[in-house]
Amino acid sequence: MLTSSETPIIAAIVLIASGILGWGFYRARPFGKLGILAWLQSVVLMTPWLLFFGLFAAGIYINIVGILFLVVASAGLYIFLGRKLRDAGQDAILKQRATDRLAAQTASEGDKDSSVVVPELQLAPTPIPEADLSLIRGIFGIDTFFATETIPYQEGVVFKGNLRGEPEAVHNRLTKTLQERLDDKYRLFLVEDTDSKPVMIVLPSRTDPQRTQLAQKAFAVILLIATIATSLEVGGILQNFDLFSNPERFAEALPIALGLLVILISHEIGHWLLARRHQVKLSWPFFLPAVQIGSFGAITRFESLVPSRNALFDIALAGPAFGGITSLLLLVIGLLLSHPGSLFQLPNQFFQGSILVGSLARVVLGSALQSPLVNIHPLVIVGWLGLVITALNLMPAGQLDGGRIVQAIYGRKTAGRTTFATIVLLAIVSLGNPLAMYWAIVILFLQRDLERPSLNEISEPDDARAALCLLALFLMIATLLPLTPALAGRLGIGS
Repeated sequence: MLTSSETPIIAAIVLIASGILGWGFYRARPFGKLGILAWLQSVVLMTPWLLFFGLFAAGIYINIVGILFLVVASAGLYIFLGRKLRDAGQDAILKQRATDRLAAQTASEGDKDSSVVVPELQLAPTPIPEADLSLIRGIFGIDTFFATETIPYQEGVVFKGNLRGEPEAVHNRLTKTLQERLDDKYRLFLVEDTDSKPVMIVLPSRTDPQRTQLAQKAFAVILLIATIATSLEVGGILQNFDLFSNPERFAEALPIALGLLVILISHEIGHWLLARRHQVKLSWPFFLPAVQIGSFGAITRFESLVPSRNALFDIALAGPAFGGITSLLLLVIGLLLSHPGSLFQLPNQFFQGSILVGSLARVVLGSALQSPLVNIHPLVIVGWLGLVITALNLMPAGQLDGGRIVQAIYGRKTAGRTTFATIVLLAIVSLGNPLAMYWAIVILFLQRDLERPSLNEISEPDDARAALCLLALFLMIATLLPLTPALAGRLGIGS
């Protein structure tokens, strides 16, 4: 039976799940069939995890086979709905293109018949040479972006006017035309102004992000060496010895250090693969050594402009996805390999420190978690630390992966608010947790600024990416949030 203190926890889980799905349905309804299909994808993606944690909180345990079945079934339904969505989307695109073409032809004929004179742009002195400015003005048209005003802005200009057509298609077309006329000399941004109206901003390419200098690369190598050292030190601390005082025990610390480095490298490979797909250049990773957990991850800068919010999301999520999946696999394999006599014996209270890890351990190890000391395989420790590193980087703040994800899905204003909220929350938690204090300092001094706008800031990511964003944030919270002692005791985690 549920106690009165546990009922609000389960009610909160149900309420949050219902709120997320209801909010997604509310957003999807105005888009008709496409919106509903995208929403169903979100439901399918979220359901296995919500079902698992909801049943777990109610005292019903699903074994590993059941979890795998849920994940596989979810993936199959997600792919099926994706095909339906693409088919419906192709029909909608064809209809929209036909409508836009007809509207453009009608407008053009109307302008000719009524002898309407297109107004000249109101020009003010700009940093861009007049010859270049004239060529830039020529890329706009009545069927793409009808420019009405030119305003100097930093080293370039802002064109105000009316967007005629789908933002992504218009931006791609104008960007191609600009490159044909002026090669790689200027960049074209499509953003919203203070009145939430689309404007075009043209800036010289010399304002692009700067490439990593030789001294910075040398510093990155130093940080990598330091991270290897701290990972080895953590491997020794976990086995109750100080590696620097006992260098002859290097071989004992090496396996755990290698596991941590595999997770860190897989995280960076994820970023690199998706950046390459979107033709975005990344800096060398600047690893952040940490004695507590080996590393806080790495800081990776963009060395070229990001083409769209979709690209920003994909690149930002790929790192935590690769690193998180690697960590989760190591954790589950370690739990399956755990047996009496395993290398590590942890107090059962340790498994109350994470909802995600504790619930998975309860499913695999069962009643073994009621023993004062729990025998676990070293891979459990490695996977757990990897999940913590991934979760820290998924916090929705600044230029962390989580901050970039929130900026891509919800925009810069929301990302600024979540950054402030995250720093405040870490400051409060740091009163009792030194790790939170260190991470708050890292964010405040190194990562608090938002990522610069992408070239196309108008086109929003689809609902499938929004669902992945919610799933990533949900798993981040489930990793970092501890179980309450009452709930952990009722679930058999701890004596």
